[in-house]
Amino acid sequence: MNVESSILKVILYFDIFNYPLSKDEIRLFLDQPVADLDLSLALQNLLDDQCIFHLDEFYSCQDNYSLIENRRSGNNKAVSMMPTAYKISNLLFKFPFVRGIGISGSLSKNVAHEKDDIDFFIITKANRLWIARTLLHILKKLSFLVGRQHWFCMNYFIDEENLQIEEKNIFTAIELVTLLPVCGNGSLHTFFDANNWVKYYYPNHGWKTSYIKKSSSTSWLKRTIEKILDSKIGDRLDNYLLKLTSSRWQKKRDARKTQW
Repeated sequence: MNVESSILKVILYFDIFNYPLSKDEIRLFLDQPVADLDLSLALQNLLDDQCIFHLDEFYSCQDNYSLIENRRSGNNKAVSMMPTAYKISNLLFKFPFVRGIGISGSLSKNVAHEKDDIDFFIITKANRLWIARTLLHILKKLSFLVGRQHWFCMNYFIDEENLQIEEKNIFTAIELVTLLPVCGNGSLHTFFDANNWVKYYYPNHGWKTSYIKKSSSTSWLKRTIEKILDSKIGDRLDNYLLKLTSSRWQKKRDARKTQW
């Protein structure tokens, strides 16, 4: 594919979110390997044709400097929120049957704004996803009491038996390559291995496995609960919670249809 077309595709995608990109960021999200000289020449051609604009060190299809100010503000806010995100990640990992925690959403892309959610990607033990999810969502409910519910957005769960993401497209590929892994017992490495299909979309991107904090020990409470529920009782409870959650989701869908 033409390098200029690849560059435009990247910049236009991020322009949807009013997020200008640096040259290095453009390279990371290109759908083909490109030499530095070729990238520079292609960017200059697009600038000459006024397809894109160069605003400080960033590129955008919009000639609007306020985008740069908003981006820098969002980057600074993300840096200030990251310590909190790491602390919460370590807290979530202490819960029974949790095997891996990653930071996702806008924060994983180094951008945040006031009262933005902190989104988490969670891997659980096989056949115990619904127990883990229920326990974590009890914590989420408790966070409402102190007005910190936006710190506990656990928006994606998978278990160790189903690590490959089914939806293989540009959007999910971006979410995966920007995922910031925090702590785990090895499941995150296995997860990345299972999703190497993203290289088809972003061959210049690498996994951020160096960020993973290996957890060699677990609390006695986590070990005890897992030992008790690693049985037929746990199987029945997980199935029950699956049915209960599915029923609640269906009621919410029905309620929305009624409103329409």
